[in-house]
Amino acid sequence: MTKKLFLKTPLAWRQLLKEKTRLAVAVAGITFADMLIFIQMGFESALFDAAIQPHRNLSADLVLINPQFNTLFSVKSFPRQKLYQALSYDGVESVNSVYIGTGQWRNPKTRIDRAILVWGIDPDQPGLKFPELQKNQNQLKALGHVMFDQAGRPEYGAVGDIFQKTGNFQTELNSKSVSVKGVFSNGASFAADGNVIASHSTFLNLFTNRKPEQIEVGLINVKPGTDIQRLQSQLQRGLNPNPQTPFVEVGTTEDFAQKEKNYWANGTGIGFIFGLGVLVGFIVGIVIVYQILYSDVSDHLPEYATLKAMGYTDNYLLIVLIQEALVLAILGYLPAFFLSFGLYELTFAATMLPISMKVDRAVTVFILTVIMCSISGAIALRKLRSADPADIF
Repeated sequence: MTKKLFLKTPLAWRQLLKEKTRLAVAVAGITFADMLIFIQMGFESALFDAAIQPHRNLSADLVLINPQFNTLFSVKSFPRQKLYQALSYDGVESVNSVYIGTGQWRNPKTRIDRAILVWGIDPDQPGLKFPELQKNQNQLKALGHVMFDQAGRPEYGAVGDIFQKTGNFQTELNSKSVSVKGVFSNGASFAADGNVIASHSTFLNLFTNRKPEQIEVGLINVKPGTDIQRLQSQLQRGLNPNPQTPFVEVGTTEDFAQKEKNYWANGTGIGFIFGLGVLVGFIVGIVIVYQILYSDVSDHLPEYATLKAMGYTDNYLLIVLIQEALVLAILGYLPAFFLSFGLYELTFAATMLPISMKVDRAVTVFILTVIMCSISGAIALRKLRSADPADIF
């Protein structure tokens, strides 16, 4: 069976090579469709990766958040008292709190303000996994000292470059003077173009309307050997006497990240738009390959009729047609892969979004390409079935 299959392959290949212009057009069309799919899936993945990267950098086993939390861009507060109550539960080793707010960062060169996400942490227990923060946490203890996300948008100014040269960077945040005493790398997202880390004291000084007892994120570290899922259930019940109106929601850092991801995927039109782009690319590919295969079958209809007269079945001819479709899929996929790889790098440099080629995405697009071309071949078979041996006599 395998031997027969390979013996049929040259017929499909020779037919494609006979019309080189048509082959080039087909490959270009599939390449375009694949690139469209790659770009849509790449941007969607970058959106999710950038949106949940801060969540995964939280140093905690369990996280407390407001049940109405949707996204860091408009995070909700809850009473810090609930976090301290968690200390009374067996298995809880320590707790920590994080303030989150959106401030206005002033570029000292252009004097233009730009929104930036500000994180208020305890310098003695940072609660964030950035290695740069661990090395410079003492620098944040002084009022007005902050750390800046050097992977953010360039519109904030050449903060990273100036800091590396001078060891300091002076600007204004919420119209108050701040001094950059360290840099870290997190990256921009669709919700925030950059990030700043400050101490609790500096944060409350920047956001004067904030109440110290209201926090955005509670971090819980558990003792070794503790059943985290069981403790999570206990905290969820114990910290919310009335389940109908819960004060807090207890989950892991990954649960926290998934809430953010679900917001962008389902709570906004962005997820739908990217999904629609993938569907459009898929349909475009089907139409292009179908037109090529249909034209090929139409041009060689007498030859197909001759093969039928010689005893070849429709199944044999279908396999030839599917082989043509698969060859087109491979020839179109390869340039699309490399061109998309380059576009990802260009997009990263322009937007600072964490977009890159991933193995699972490359495999998924290839499978979609094969399915796309196979469907086209199956549709074009209707024309092939019309090849009547009697027509050639």
